[in-house]
Amino acid sequence: MANLKYSRQRESIKQFLATTKEHPTADTVYMHVRDEFPNISLGTVYRNLKLLTELGEAVKITAPGGGDRFDGCVQPHNHFYCTKCRRILDLDLDMSKIEKINLAAGENFDGIIESSNTIFFGQCSDCIKKS
Repeated sequence: MANLKYSRQRESIKQFLATTKEHPTADTVYMHVRDEFPNISLGTVYRNLKLLTELGEAVKITAPGGGDRFDGCVQPHNHFYCTKCRRILDLDLDMSKIEKINLAAGENFDGIIESSNTIFFGQCSDCIKKS
């Protein structure tokens, strides 16, 4: 990719993603970044999120029912989706165990599995407490 021109707006988006654990939607990112850049458009936010994911500086999580979410943590990890409140949470797993799943999946696959991305589903502790 050619040299990428520095963008304060893109840097602000990246900084917001790096400082939140909430896995925000593009709309949420837009609302936050708009505080600093009142004239930013939602289209600019979408384009920059797409670019950041392509560059490996953010992760796009396709949530059930639509509405992609974004994560500033690019280290390999898995997620939990609460079927009640629809939050996405980081799931702290021993990645060596996930590697065993990748190897097992590769036993019946004519190719090479390099990684996987798993979303676990259920109810978060906050929703359980409310029930």
